[in-house]
Amino acid sequence: MSEILDRQRAIVDDFSLFEDWMSRYEYIIDLGKKLEPLDEKYKTRENLVEGCVSQAWIVADLRDGKLHYRGDGDAIITKGLLYLLLQVVNDLSPEEITDAQIDFVKDIGLTTHLSPSRTNGLIAMIQRIKEIANKYKN
Repeated sequence: MSEILDRQRAIVDDFSLFEDWMSRYEYIIDLGKKLEPLDEKYKTRENLVEGCVSQAWIVADLRDGKLHYRGDGDAIITKGLLYLLLQVVNDLSPEEITDAQIDFVKDIGLTTHLSPSRTNGLIAMIQRIKEIANKYKN
């Protein structure tokens, strides 16, 4: 569990370097550009995150007991948010992911600075990540 906490603290520390929200949004956009595009074959209804205003897809596979997530979105902010989430949960056990409190979004102020629809989408992405992990739990 401490690995997830450490990863979240690192994100909070990164965001603390920015003085204003415009700079933070630019950073999120830059992160979205780093997200590897998801192959079109995975952009299916089954992998679509319900509750996002823009479209977002999340898939994962289990490798040596650890989940590796991939995702994509059709909006650059969504891609940046997804990139952040995947930095927290990637390559951890399904149990670690389902048990985790993913608080960094609140700690960096995302829930108060995003529009309500983007916040709902972010919550939906977190729920989808946990649903996938739950399917792989022993």
